Amino acid sequence: MEAPMHSMNSLFDQLGLPSEALAIEEFIEEHAPLDSGTALPEAGFWTASQSAFLREKLMEDADWAEVIDELNAELHFRLED
Repeated sequence: MEAPMHSMNSLFDQLGLPSEALAIEEFIEEHAPLDSGTALPEAGFWTASQSAFLREKLMEDADWAEVIDELNAELHFRLED
C-alpha cells in the first residue's frame, strides 16, 4: 500500500495555520528567507507544538516529510525581490 501524499494546504491545516493558497504564499513571503543555519523546526515563528510536529515527522521520515521538505526549501531558498 502506498503512503498518502500530503499537500502544502494539508500541512498548514495540520499546523493550525490558514491553508488557502494566498495565505500560504503570504506566510512564506513573511518568513523567508530563513538563515541557512536555522533548521525549519527551530525557526522562531513556530509554536512549541508546531515545532515538535515538524521535528517528529522529519525524524520519523513520515509521510509528512516530503511536504515539510518542500516548505523548508521554500523558506530557506526563496529569493528576496
